[in-house]
Amino acid sequence: MKKGLLAKVLWYLLIIPQLRRFFANVNDAKNLTWHANGRKCDGLLRHVVDSPQWKKIDTLYPEFGSDPRNLRLGLATDGMNPYGNLSSKHSSWSVFIIIYNFSYWLCMKRKYVMFSMMISGLRQPENYIDVYLSPLIKDLRLLWNDGVEVFDAYEKVNFNLRALLFCTINDFPAYENLNGYSVKGHHACPICEENTSYHQLKYERKTCYIDHQKFLQGNHPYRS
Repeated sequence: MKKGLLAKVLWYLLIIPQLRRFFANVNDAKNLTWHANGRKCDGLLRHVVDSPQWKKIDTLYPEFGSDPRNLRLGLATDGMNPYGNLSSKHSSWSVFIIIYNFSYWLCMKRKYVMFSMMISGLRQPENYIDVYLSPLIKDLRLLWNDGVEVFDAYEKVNFNLRALLFCTINDFPAYENLNGYSVKGHHACPICEENTSYHQLKYERKTCYIDHQKFLQGNHPYRS
């Protein structure tokens, strides 16, 4: 048998048991319905619940939106070097789950951010990250399609919990890995695509992206 360093190691912390533990706590179960029962509705954008995307989901999937206990989740991922040495050949890729049902003063606290996955190895997962994310994706599909039975300690009842992946949080290189869209070259912008404004440097293999002021209003001082 050939011996040596492992090519990749994947740790996956199951998210469904973690969600069940949140609802098993009376205070957490109550706080998970804050967006429906405790927030201030004055038309200002303080939380993602005030965003048009949240309201559109409620319109498209009224059955899902009718139960405030159903969860909107965010997925945050990026690579890191745990040893603080830029010359190290080791790569660690962490994946976190954020629960947006909590209030804006709770959802970003360490206690409520779920550490769900760590991909460790000599190189980044790059375009094969979907292979490593497959256990998490399987659980997210189960939560969206069928749901799981969970005990609500606040209401003292069992209910069918469903969840939706509301958004992903990542930098531009990680965006390429997660979405399969190339963020290099002449059409690097996923919004502009073929209309990306670029300039190829004559004596360097570099591409510059220009004309960002076109997104500003016509009378904005930065346009000039």
